Amino acid sequence: MPMKSDIQIAQEANMKPITQIAEGLGLTEDDLDLYGKHKAKISFDAIRAREDQPDGKLVLVTAITPTAAGEGKTTTTVGLGMALSRMNKKAMIAIREPSLGPCFGIKGGAAGGGYAQVVPMEDINLHFTGDMHAIGAANNLMAAMVDNHLQQGNDLNIDPRRIQVKRAVDMNDRALRNIVVGLGGITQGVPREDNFLITVASEIMAILCLAHDLQDLKARLGRIVVAWTYDRSPVTAQDIGAQGAMAALLKDALKPNLVQTLENTPAFVHGGPFANIAHGCNSLLATRSGLKMADILVTEAGFGADLGAEKFFDIKCRFGGLKPAAVVLVATARALKLHGGAKKKELEDEDVAAVKAGLDNLDAHVDNLRKFGMEPVVAINRFPTDTEAELEAIADHCAETGVRFALSEVFGKGGEGGLDLAEKVLDVIEKQECDFHVLYDDDMELEEKIEVIAREVYGADGVDIARPAQLMINRLRRVGLTGMPVCMAKTQYSLSDDPSLLGRPKGFRITVRDVTISAGAGFAVALTGDVMTMPGLPKRPAAMEIDIDEKGQITGLF
Repeated sequence: MPMKSDIQIAQEANMKPITQIAEGLGLTEDDLDLYGKHKAKISFDAIRAREDQPDGKLVLVTAITPTAAGEGKTTTTVGLGMALSRMNKKAMIAIREPSLGPCFGIKGGAAGGGYAQVVPMEDINLHFTGDMHAIGAANNLMAAMVDNHLQQGNDLNIDPRRIQVKRAVDMNDRALRNIVVGLGGITQGVPREDNFLITVASEIMAILCLAHDLQDLKARLGRIVVAWTYDRSPVTAQDIGAQGAMAALLKDALKPNLVQTLENTPAFVHGGPFANIAHGCNSLLATRSGLKMADILVTEAGFGADLGAEKFFDIKCRFGGLKPAAVVLVATARALKLHGGAKKKELEDEDVAAVKAGLDNLDAHVDNLRKFGMEPVVAINRFPTDTEAELEAIADHCAETGVRFALSEVFGKGGEGGLDLAEKVLDVIEKQECDFHVLYDDDMELEEKIEVIAREVYGADGVDIARPAQLMINRLRRVGLTGMPVCMAKTQYSLSDDPSLLGRPKGFRITVRDVTISAGAGFAVALTGDVMTMPGLPKRPAAMEIDIDEKGQITGLF
């Protein structure tokens, strides 16, 4: 009998009132801003009241270099949280909010899958509590005020060719990648070339996810470099007077969203920055709040460990003073087959030789995590097409190389399918095997930080910095904006900056073609390859399968 679809499973869930879920975290109804029966935001007063409580243990879920469909990090995160709850641990999860773009595009939703989901699934994957819309509105207000400044005389001497802020929409719309604004005559604005970003690629999303509180949010918004003057000086959102109104638009969006899993484990779903152009983690406020409310908080970082985990460690943990106690590395037979030379259309066919050939990629990520002082537990995320021989090959390799591992079957079995994984994670926590540290020091030059990441994490022989990138680094150094972490914008499909180089590539160099500054978020972005900040829809987008009936029942989401 075929397994039910994700949305069928979610719609059959036995959800508890969100007030009851909150009670298990020591929260009362006065601590909540309710969004119906099954969603709520946590008030700032409730967060502040718990600041002096001791922290629980933080567990990160990351992955090997993924295939285009993903390897199940969110599903594993949800399943592990539910498994820990089954073991009578006071556990909670914290994940990112889905973007409408991928939901209607090719990837589908991002609320877990199978019997390891957060619910209400349709709400979370669609409008949820309106955070994405608030972020888009704040971003576009800032963009409008920049163009209005040009129109009203340009007192700040902004160079229209060097406006950094872009407009945003939470949709995959390739027609908006390159546009011209201000056409139609003198009263319609100053004509210039412009671009749209998908909302999750906006710096405001990154800022929301790194802000400690409302005042910190407003200060960070004010530091956004919106443009450069003709003499190459930065112009900020504070200079154009936008930060106060932007913060007002984001007041409620900053509050963490509380929901639950299919097995009623509490879950924060809050924030969702891109993992290649930004740091790819849920909000710092949600993570820190979860650590005050639970004994164990399980969270995730986007894409493979070379992107998501590195940024989680070097950016989020650095800014938030976080110290993870364990890390889970998700691996799948199909991804290993791809890295071992199998063709994409053959990933559902048994190929033990390709699995073994692809294990170099797993080893690379294990080695990288150990460079941060972390001792990983490999979660072999089982897919229906996996064969026993393929799974055994992965397990044997982990045993031979001295890496803890567990077969994860949370997709098909929920929390029960993650009990072995939970036991292995608890073993690491109890034995205090992890001694976390960041990879580089704050006071290193930007070029040095990029070099460290490229060599130590990607395995590159070195870095080539193109002239535009070096000129920007020199400009940032001149205006005092280099003493911050580096966020590497790189393809998720390879350890290198070339998506065609699979496995564990050797003998390559990383090319940094440009550098931008996210001064509000607090990091510099080093651009490699062709990182897409406005995706497009596929030939047959997922939106074509989504429908709603006369009773309001949604179908087709996955």
